[in-house]
Amino acid sequence: MTESFRRDGEYEQYDNPHQGAQQQHASSPVNPEWPPPPTQPPAQPAPAAQDSWPTTPVQQPAAFASGDGNGGGTALLAAPPAEPAPTPKRRTRGPLALLAAVAIVAAAIGGGTAYGIQELTGNDTVASSSTSTNVVPSSAKGTVAGVAKAVSPSIVEINASSNAGESTGSGVIITSDGEIITNNHVISGASTIKVSTSDGKTYTAKVVGTDSKKDLALIKLENASGLSPATLGNSDGVQVGDQVVAIGSPEGLTGTVTSGIVSALNRDVTVSTDEGQQQGNPGQGGGNGQWPFEFGGQQFNGDTGSSTTTYKAIQTDASLNPGNSGGALIDMNGNIIGINSAMYSASSDSSTAGSAGLGFSIPINTVKSDLATLRAGGSDN
Repeated sequence: MTESFRRDGEYEQYDNPHQGAQQQHASSPVNPEWPPPPTQPPAQPAPAAQDSWPTTPVQQPAAFASGDGNGGGTALLAAPPAEPAPTPKRRTRGPLALLAAVAIVAAAIGGGTAYGIQELTGNDTVASSSTSTNVVPSSAKGTVAGVAKAVSPSIVEINASSNAGESTGSGVIITSDGEIITNNHVISGASTIKVSTSDGKTYTAKVVGTDSKKDLALIKLENASGLSPATLGNSDGVQVGDQVVAIGSPEGLTGTVTSGIVSALNRDVTVSTDEGQQQGNPGQGGGNGQWPFEFGGQQFNGDTGSSTTTYKAIQTDASLNPGNSGGALIDMNGNIIGINSAMYSASSDSSTAGSAGLGFSIPINTVKSDLATLRAGGSDN
C-alpha cells in the first residue's frame, strides 16, 4: 500500500497506488509549501520515528526512475514535462542543395562561358571550348545552314603578295580586335597581306608569328574592332564519321561552304616549310594551284621540296580546293575543330577536275597549344 501525506499532517491510505495522486490533482492545487521536485534524485532519508515521517521511502518521479511514463508512485511529485523531440538537422541538405544549384547554373551558362570570359578579360582572349559548345541556335542545330550562318562571319579571305606572285587563302578570326589563325604557307614570304571579311570590309594585316613546323601562322588586322571571333572547340572529342562543315575561299570565291564527314584521324601529313612554296590559284604556287603535301610516302600536288615537316591531321571528305587553306573545319555545333591545310587534286586537266574527297586539317588543339608561341613571334624567329 502507498501512503499519501495530507495537508493536516494525517496519513491516508489507498488500495490503488495512484489513487492519491489522482484525487489530489483533482481536488486542489499542489501545496505551495511542498518542496519542488529536486533536480537530482534525493538521497535515501535516514530512518525516522513513525510519528514524524513516513517509513516508506519517497519514490522518484518517472523522469528519474525507469522512464516508463506512468507518473511514478509519488502523488505530489509530478514528472517534469518531456522535452520536445529534437528537430531533425538539415545541415546536410544545404551543401547538397548548393551543389545541385551550382550544377544547374553551370549547365545553364555552358553555352555562353567562352563569350563571357572573353568580354570580361579583354579582346585578346580566344573564345575556346573544352567541350562542344552550342554556337548554332537551337532552332538550326545540326544543320549545315545553321553552321554556315553562325560561323561565316568568323572566316576571312586572305590575299598575300610576294615576289613569287599572289596567293589566296583563308583564315579564322579568333579575337574581336582582329587576330587571325591561318596556314604558314598562305602568308609565307608575303610582303603585303590584305584580308576581306564576310561583310565586304578589307583590312591590311601584319604577321605576328609563324610556326612552319606546324604550318601555322598568326596575323593581326590593323585598326579592326568588333569582329566576330570563332569558338575553338576540342579536337580530342572528334570521332570518325562525325559530320563537319568547311568554310573558306576556294579559287577566290569568298565564303564558300561545303560539308562532309571526318574520314580518319591522326593522319601523318608532310608539307613543305619553304617560303617559296606558296599555295595559290591555278598556275601559282604549288602544282595545280594546290599546296603540295606528302602522305604515305607519296607526294601530291607537286614537289614538297627538301625542307618539310610532318603533323597529325584530321582527314575529311568535305570538298576542299585551292584557297581553302587556312580556313575552318567545323563541327555541327559551330565549333572550330581544325584548320584546313592540304587537299588532294586528282588532275590539273579541267575535264577531270573536281573534289577527290581527300582533305586534311590541323587539329584545333594543336592550334590552341601553339597560340602563346605564335603571339610571342613564333618558333621560326
